Amino acid sequence: MEKENPVGGSSALLARLEARGVSRREFLRVCTIAAAAVGLPAWSVGRIAEAATLAARPSVIWLHFQECTGCTESLLRTSHPAVAELILDLISLDYHETLFAAAGHQAEAALDDAMAKNAGKYVCVIEGAIPVKENGAYCRIGGRTALDLANAVAGKAGAIIAIGSCASWGGVASADPNPTGATGAPAVLKGKAVISLPGCPPNPYNLLGTVLQYATFGTLPALDGMGRPKFAYARTIHEDCPRRAHFDAGRFVERFGDENHRLGYCLYKTGCKGPKTYANCSQQHFAEVVGAWPVGVGHPCVGCTEKSMVFHEPLYATVEIDRPTPPDTYPPIHADHGGVSTAAVGAAGIVGGALLGAGVMNARKLGKDAKENERKEGETKQEGK
Repeated sequence: MEKENPVGGSSALLARLEARGVSRREFLRVCTIAAAAVGLPAWSVGRIAEAATLAARPSVIWLHFQECTGCTESLLRTSHPAVAELILDLISLDYHETLFAAAGHQAEAALDDAMAKNAGKYVCVIEGAIPVKENGAYCRIGGRTALDLANAVAGKAGAIIAIGSCASWGGVASADPNPTGATGAPAVLKGKAVISLPGCPPNPYNLLGTVLQYATFGTLPALDGMGRPKFAYARTIHEDCPRRAHFDAGRFVERFGDENHRLGYCLYKTGCKGPKTYANCSQQHFAEVVGAWPVGVGHPCVGCTEKSMVFHEPLYATVEIDRPTPPDTYPPIHADHGGVSTAAVGAAGIVGGALLGAGVMNARKLGKDAKENERKEGETKQEGK
């Protein structure tokens, strides 16, 4: 009989993690980060950890369409501890073409079995855009189009997550002229609630927090008008950027490699899209390495979460700031100092000369008046004698 672990539930998961060098403290740390990521209170950490250690883990069916597999690769590159391993233990990844050992008919059978066994309860994760032109002919898997697979699998899911910008709104595959009609999952699965986690790639913790909240509480995080979790996409990069103080002080990188670049100044003038990009990259870095995100390594944010920018705007073009309220202004590095023209000097000389002349004449007049008064007073005294 299995003994209970400190957070409740079966000890099998913790035993497997400890065998790989992951301590219980590290496990709870990941659960804490996941809870904080979705804005859950501190007391929920125990619930998440308990749910994670239970035998019935949430079933996840992960579909790949038009994409580079970067979202999966980002997940696999995490460490300290290996979040990829933790996620694979915290969820039951029943179908994932990149990570599958099975292939062909065996893989297709696994997909059908997972859908039948967990109908209405599994999490459908879509990675990659869905081409819709020519009835979806530009992407086929096992003889079925991506369009058909997305509708079939998402139709029986308990929750649907579009991971990455390609799945959220089309991504690089939808760049003009978009010959395949690459489209995001929310636009294809109309009438269904789709959680979008845009980013190229998005942070793995955004996925982990969303899935664990669904598995633990049966709820989904609060979403904005574009179906993105507010815990990760409610604020712009600019608002929480570690280089924001340089922006406010007017200290900017003028060109890559200059002295200001080496000093870590603001990258706005070199095309940073942070003021118009909603994401938590500046707070939740990648691969659990401090500074592992574009601005952290000295490159401007490219706005990869926003459909209107990345792949549609010049990479190094400066964007306008949507909310130009103090201190969201654009102060120059060196304030312009006004010069004095020759005409102005001449005009000032004329005015000054006129004032000086008037002053001299007035002083002379006052002097004459004083002498005249003295003369009259003297005459008056003589007459009195």
